[in-house]
Amino acid sequence: MRRDLQEVRRSLPPDVLAAAGEALARRTLELEELAPFLAPSAGPEEAARRPTVAAYVSMGSEPPTGALLDRLRDAGVRVLLPVLMPDNDLDWAPYEGADRLVPAGWGLHEPAGERLGPQAVTRADVVLLPGLAVDRDGVRLGRGGGSYDRVLERLERAGAPSHLVVLLFDAEVRDEVPAEPHDRRVHAAVTPSGVHRFRH
Repeated sequence: MRRDLQEVRRSLPPDVLAAAGEALARRTLELEELAPFLAPSAGPEEAARRPTVAAYVSMGSEPPTGALLDRLRDAGVRVLLPVLMPDNDLDWAPYEGADRLVPAGWGLHEPAGERLGPQAVTRADVVLLPGLAVDRDGVRLGRGGGSYDRVLERLERAGAPSHLVVLLFDAEVRDEVPAEPHDRRVHAAVTPSGVHRFRH
């Protein structure tokens, strides 16, 4: 399934990818977990609280996140991005703009700023996750590297109330995907056409 999904992604033309990135940015900022803080009608309490979103820099034919990262930052959201460590776990650093991203291993781009430690993700209101598919029960199919399995386990151990949201193309919301006993389910998926909510 991973191979087939990645093959479909690789076949998408650049204009389709660009349009998907713009739509994902718009849909994500409409999430009910963020909207109260970002709406023009936000009250003083909401407006004074700066939400934190853990996101990621897309690579290859993944749904593009560049527009989303900039719009979140422009809206006053504190954005954290992952930094891959030698053991495949993830550290985190603040997003300070596209010009402050540096090339890293495996074709990744990472923030050049201060490292905040692996636990920083537990303070995120929303965690945006990469993936290849998700099913109607919220089971996410990742790329198989295990980095985000560690992140999700860390969030669970900490009792973090973070909302887990996977960013996908529309056709990647499936009836069923393979699940392992250690898999943590996500709360929602954002695709170019809208937000899909899952009941656990």
